[in-house]
Amino acid sequence: GGLNWDFTKDIARKVTAAAGADPSPTAADRQAISDAVGLADLWLDRSTAFEQVAAQPAAWSRAEWIENTFTVWRDLVSPVASSLAGSIGGLMRAQSEEMAGMQPLMEPMMRAASAGMLSAQTGQALGNLAAEVVSVSDISVPLTAKPVVALLPANVAKFADGLEQSESDVRLYLALREAARQRLFASVGWLGPQLLALVEHYARGITIDAHAIEEAMESQLSGELTPDAIEQIGESVAGKLFQPVRTPEQEEILQRLETLVALVEGWVDDVVSDTTSAYMPQAAALLETLRRRRAIGGPMENALKLLLNLELRPRRVRDAANLWAAVRAQRGVEGRDAVW
Repeated sequence: GGLNWDFTKDIARKVTAAAGADPSPTAADRQAISDAVGLADLWLDRSTAFEQVAAQPAAWSRAEWIENTFTVWRDLVSPVASSLAGSIGGLMRAQSEEMAGMQPLMEPMMRAASAGMLSAQTGQALGNLAAEVVSVSDISVPLTAKPVVALLPANVAKFADGLEQSESDVRLYLALREAARQRLFASVGWLGPQLLALVEHYARGITIDAHAIEEAMESQLSGELTPDAIEQIGESVAGKLFQPVRTPEQEEILQRLETLVALVEGWVDDVVSDTTSAYMPQAAALLETLRRRRAIGGPMENALKLLLNLELRPRRVRDAANLWAAVRAQRGVEGRDAVW
């Protein structure tokens, strides 16, 4: 049931490359990110009780984002691979009478092909995600072993394109949000592991659509199982591996996950709004831009759907931000952060 993770990473890089140029950050890019995070941390010191993270700020290409977050993605997707392996075993047992003589040959072939399909689907989703995220924890989940404030200059520039604010202001605002989020993950020891545990728990309940696998086998396995053929199979069934129905347990997990993500992003909204109120009047417009981005969904939501059949749409971020603001008004910054 194990996936070929090198193949998965290769697909992710191909998809990212197809989305446009992915230059390595220049010395000027790294300096701009470092300066933005430095100023962000200076401002945040007055608006949160949580300390700065120890790691130096980083500027990553999309390929580096894939490389640096890949271990966490592998852990999150592994339960899906196990479910896929179990589904293949069940499919073979169901067909054991009509193909008993071929089972010693067919089952390894189907396991290899189906694992290849999931590898290709995972790689495609990660590649699309890398082309969209502006920072390391843009999806509100910690994706590195240790907290680090990392931004993707190429994606920041793409995000800023068409906005009325300058790219430097957009970069500073996104640095504020990422630095605040990383301070939260670093200071609240249970939060990151709980978010990841909920995602993994949700993934363990995923049911594979055996009919989609059967159709792919019938239509694609007449030729040789080369990596290119497996990639084509994965692309042909992308988004079709999972059964659309969620279990009641998964619905409960999804509600808990959406609530926790809303509390994280609502806290970030409040901290950054409080921070920028005196220094950055254009921040309110940037916050509304991010809220619209979050509301309409897009590549990030599609990637999570492809990766984990997870439709993560925390609809109550604005309510959570109002809650945190009310707590801050009543108890102050330290009292608000102590709630965690």
